[in-house]
Amino acid sequence: MDVMTLIDGKKVSAEIKEQVADEVGKLKKQTGKVPGLAVVLVGEDPASAVYVKNKNKTCEKMGFQSFSHTLSADTEEKVLLKLIADLNANPEVNGILVQLPLPDHINEHKVLEAIDPKKDVDGFHPVNVGTLTSGGNALAPCTPAGIIEMLDFYKIDIEGQHAVILGRSNLVGKPMASLLLKRHATVTICHSRTRDLPTVARSADILVAAIGKPGFVTPDMVKEGAVVIDVGINRVDGKLVGDVDFEQVAEKAAFITPVPGGVGPMTIAMLMKNTLSAFKKTNNL
Repeated sequence: MDVMTLIDGKKVSAEIKEQVADEVGKLKKQTGKVPGLAVVLVGEDPASAVYVKNKNKTCEKMGFQSFSHTLSADTEEKVLLKLIADLNANPEVNGILVQLPLPDHINEHKVLEAIDPKKDVDGFHPVNVGTLTSGGNALAPCTPAGIIEMLDFYKIDIEGQHAVILGRSNLVGKPMASLLLKRHATVTICHSRTRDLPTVARSADILVAAIGKPGFVTPDMVKEGAVVIDVGINRVDGKLVGDVDFEQVAEKAAFITPVPGGVGPMTIAMLMKNTLSAFKKTNNL
């Protein structure tokens, strides 16, 4: 078998960020405007707080305007909806991202539906989900969109390949299927009720694991020479590990993403790319 290639998410995301920053610089000269990203955090979840801080830093580095709103965990739903309405109306804000999960007393669907679809840089609004599912051009969720960018960066063929996705979440599994179908892959989605999952997984040319179970994908589930994309982020004994048993599976895969440093870094890069797209669309650029 050929040597396994490690898919380096840091490298791909750095390249995308550089392209986006370049374009922002040019558009600023041309129009005097820059894209603006608003991030809303409800509550004090430490992981989310770190993520939001990183987003603000990235905005600054790339010449974006950054709008940060941190609300207390007991904020009423109507207060959050009012803030979203204000951000929808603000012409300087091109992208709105509400950090999930939200506290239990707030209806997540209601909040996501309140965001203007043209500013929905997470790609979760029903209008964008529908457009993506029907093969149109919509703002796509950042993680699946980032995976497509990685495959392209490493010149991995998608057309005609059998892609198997483990997990059917609205955040990764379903939009991943839509994006792969758009690129003419044959797609199978597996989940907890799938019969004989190892056999189905073994038929994959491209295997995407997004189920949130550490080390779930073992070598007997992977075809020799497959492309393995690990979306899982699990903490085990203080260490970050993916859904794939990396050491073992790496011996069979032609390409594989590590955790950390694989899919993770792509999410923020795609968020910036989506915000730039939204900015260009609004300003007819």
